[in-house]
Amino acid sequence: MPPLQFRSIWISDLHLGTRNLQSEQLMDFLQKTESKYLYLVGDILDLLQARKRWYWPRINDRIVQTVLDKAKNGTKVMYIPGNHDHILRRFDGMVFNNIHIFNKAVHETADGHRYLVIHGDKFDPVVQNSPWLASIGSTLYDLALTINRIVNKGRRGLGYEYCSVSAWLKHRVKVAVNYMGRFEEMVAQEGVNSKVDGLICGHIHRAGIREIGQVLYSNSGDWVESCTALAENHNGSLGLVQWPEQPALTHPATGTVYEDLYRDRCLASPN
Repeated sequence: MPPLQFRSIWISDLHLGTRNLQSEQLMDFLQKTESKYLYLVGDILDLLQARKRWYWPRINDRIVQTVLDKAKNGTKVMYIPGNHDHILRRFDGMVFNNIHIFNKAVHETADGHRYLVIHGDKFDPVVQNSPWLASIGSTLYDLALTINRIVNKGRRGLGYEYCSVSAWLKHRVKVAVNYMGRFEEMVAQEGVNSKVDGLICGHIHRAGIREIGQVLYSNSGDWVESCTALAENHNGSLGLVQWPEQPALTHPATGTVYEDLYRDRCLASPN
């Protein structure tokens, strides 16, 4: 089967270096998709985890090499660091092994829309103002992901499909839901201030596309819970891909289906 061809792909929050990355799904996605542009939207390498316990199975080398091969063979790869790989922000504007590092970028779609691309941690008041609280939250989140791995190992043994327990909890706890809602509104306001049509980010591990006021808010999700990516087809339409639950649609996403796109599992078109 030939790779799915997109114009642009955005992935974020891989957290390479931790046990939480769903490496097999990510490797499969990278091998079965191609694009003119590939954006790595932060927290690709979890360099904060490197201070504690670095986890690097052999498949991680294959993942990194696959991205390098894409960059070498014509894909324009842009790495936009996040809060877990913030040390790379000092290399803003530099190129390493054909990978361009930018603290932020503006992407123009095939139909002429302009989107600001950033990781999004600058809009997280906990990360910015209470690092100690962010550290506690990160520890609790890692615990939830550990429970998630154990539960799903049992589910696989019983023949059930993958179910993200951590995502289920996060999307139902009122404090978390309110926090993510405020985050999305702040991101949208940045789009207004930057005079662009929309903003693409990651950080909160919740994929989504929806119109907020005058701008389109888009989040590429993560690869520790949902295995999601944002993609642009060759007409300039944006959509979400959840891998590997469903194949891509054969028609492009339109403005009428942007709201709650992720929850409806509407996928991007490669056309």
